[in-house]
Amino acid sequence: QVQLVESGGGLVQPGGSLRLSCAASGFTFTNYYMNWVRQAPGKGLERVSWISSWGLSTYYADSVKGRFTISRDNAKNTLYLQMNSLEPEDTAVYYCARGLNRNSYDTPRSQGTQVTVSS
Repeated sequence: QVQLVESGGGLVQPGGSLRLSCAASGFTFTNYYMNWVRQAPGKGLERVSWISSWGLSTYYADSVKGRFTISRDNAKNTLYLQMNSLEPEDTAVYYCARGLNRNSYDTPRSQGTQVTVSS
């Protein structure tokens, strides 16, 4: 059974940092690209970043480029997102999602982790 469990969210002031984690189980982690996807209140899903199966390629949405860093530890089946210089516009529920390639990802079905950026 595929399981993705996100953690690390919270309330942070503008300019602050958070590190999200996603623990994966139930599938062969190294067979998949991994994504971070977020959903802000009243908005649709936005793919923030992806990383290839062995971490050789990454992508960032323009809205987070230079502030967020995606990484993965294949030995621990864990995906990370380091978020720096957080802005109120980053407030959202963050989900991790697997994908077979860079062009698609599974619809998130996990609980996600809430990130709130506010003073």
